Amino acid sequence: MTPDQLASLSDSLFSIAVALYSLAVVAFSAQLAFGRRTARTPELVAAGGGSPVEEPTASAADSRGRRWGVLAMGLTVVGALTHAGVLVTRGLATDRLPWGNMYEFSTAVVLVAVVVYVGFALRAPALRHIGLFVLAPVVLSLVLIGLFLYADAGPLVAALRSYWLAIHVTTAIIGFGIFFVSGIASVLYLVKVRQEERAVAGDVAGDVAGGGLISRLPVAAALDRVAHRTAVFGFPIWTFAVIAGAIGAEAAWGRFWGWDPKETWAFIAWVVYAAYLHARTTAGWRGRPAAWVNVVGLIVMIFNLTFVNMVSTGLHSYAGLN
Repeated sequence: MTPDQLASLSDSLFSIAVALYSLAVVAFSAQLAFGRRTARTPELVAAGGGSPVEEPTASAADSRGRRWGVLAMGLTVVGALTHAGVLVTRGLATDRLPWGNMYEFSTAVVLVAVVVYVGFALRAPALRHIGLFVLAPVVLSLVLIGLFLYADAGPLVAALRSYWLAIHVTTAIIGFGIFFVSGIASVLYLVKVRQEERAVAGDVAGDVAGGGLISRLPVAAALDRVAHRTAVFGFPIWTFAVIAGAIGAEAAWGRFWGWDPKETWAFIAWVVYAAYLHARTTAGWRGRPAAWVNVVGLIVMIFNLTFVNMVSTGLHSYAGLN
């Protein structure tokens, strides 16, 4: 195939991946709709007295929920393979690593996030219940990437033609993708822990109102572990990305660090995640406070990706946008 045909195939695979992930979102929604709650709360009493509110037993509906879950995971895996094909064909079309502009970088970050989620879900089937909350942001991200960040396949800008910068960008993609999942897990933890506290306090109305989707999530402690373990895994990768970026900057611009906007916000993100990992093991900061720090870390990462490349000016402004 010619480079133009490969580039066209990459664009088509991008649309197919979005469609597959969208179908996975529908299947994950059906899984939650038919699935049982993740915890029993027999101590809750109906308003005005009466018998305890018991969780439903295993039923045909719950079996349907499991089947929807299997279908959702299958669609997610096929979507991830198609998603990988987007980058492979783009790389073949340009004869380079397929993350030389903001469109390619963001597409790769989202793929890493999906792969990380699939890895956790295969090891701990209970985590499949958070699939809706991972895949919905994935679909939204890809739609926004396709609408606003798309760039035609082309050669690398001069600043990226460096061995160390290639390593830097690759590790930054992996770190960002891992932090993406970690941040979502912390958001879900904050929502779930509030629901669990209301249930313990006997707020039956609140439990039922939020019980539809929220009650079918894994317990708060499991979500907190996912957020922490992914951050622990991603932090050294992000650290290496920052170091590799400094080495690459010396090769490209003759200095290791110049407080360019991208460099500054990458360092701020590093500090926030270091603070999260420290807070997660510090008495008085475990739980909600640490989770909020992790959420701030994800916000900083997204700000660094979007604002620095699209609004600010600096040596790293090579988004490939018109």
